[in-house]
Amino acid sequence: MHSLNTIFRAMGALTLSACLLAAQAQTLKIATLVPEGSGWMKEMRSAAAEVKTATAGRVELKFYPGGVMGDESTVLRKMKLGQLQGGAFAANEIAGVNPDVQIYGLPFLFANKAEADQARTKLDPMIRDGFLAKGFVVLGITGGGFANLMSTKSIATMAEVRNSKVWLPNNDRVGLMSFQEAGVSPVVLSMSDVYPSLQTGLIETAGNIPAATIAFQWHTKLKYLFDLPITYVPGFLMVEKRAFDRVSAEDQGQLRSIIGAAFVRMNELNFADDQRAKEALIKQGMQIITPSPEEAKAWREVGARAIEKMKAAGMFSAEVLQAAQSAMGKSK
Repeated sequence: MHSLNTIFRAMGALTLSACLLAAQAQTLKIATLVPEGSGWMKEMRSAAAEVKTATAGRVELKFYPGGVMGDESTVLRKMKLGQLQGGAFAANEIAGVNPDVQIYGLPFLFANKAEADQARTKLDPMIRDGFLAKGFVVLGITGGGFANLMSTKSIATMAEVRNSKVWLPNNDRVGLMSFQEAGVSPVVLSMSDVYPSLQTGLIETAGNIPAATIAFQWHTKLKYLFDLPITYVPGFLMVEKRAFDRVSAEDQGQLRSIIGAAFVRMNELNFADDQRAKEALIKQGMQIITPSPEEAKAWREVGARAIEKMKAAGMFSAEVLQAAQSAMGKSK
């Protein structure tokens, strides 16, 4: 009898231990518009497996790619309701939470990747703190590349762009003010509506990085690429702070380290992938339009005027713009 009691007590202890482990396990459900099979999703799947191993199964990342959870506003709402714990976003998609995130996408602010990387040494910590104050933990920030305008018809001049049906993402105040300064009246749509709108002719011109243009299949409709990088396109992975706080301090460290490292790798890979994507587009028949020096100058002047108007309108804090310019040695 004594031995049976010992066995029962041991079984009870094991059951309690298993229950405690189950209670401690956290699944972070994360939604994104990025399609399955893309380089970003492959990297995230790999990082998720690493997180699960490093935390002995206490933390699991479950991704919902391809927009199956809805657009950015729907994802943010589901995060607040606890139906999702995180999301991957472009800057304009989360500007309503932290307006300073718009700094990354100012037209022609960065001339190249080196300038963007340099500015981000000061910008990224400021942006993370801004989101944390609003109840979100940014686990990763990565550069996706630089967006170009692509179209179903020639857009060699600003006048031709004005006469085109140009797409603008929802909630993209930076893009709206920039296009308005150029005299362009854009068609505002969610990203998921771009492909069918290119099919129907509702829009004719869209801006994006070449790799994303292929990933979303837009390249099957777009025939011309205006070879003047306009804006830097970063991506953000963030989770709701309440969900993050339910993870132990040790596992939080693993999450930050593993996801952060994945995003650093992607920052380098994305630009290489984008160049390869551009070459692939050319091979598939996309025509490259090289702007004249006068056209390029005109576009950059539009960008400079738009930035000044955004600054005057208080669309972002003066501190983040100063930080970016200071990091690049361009302080005014």
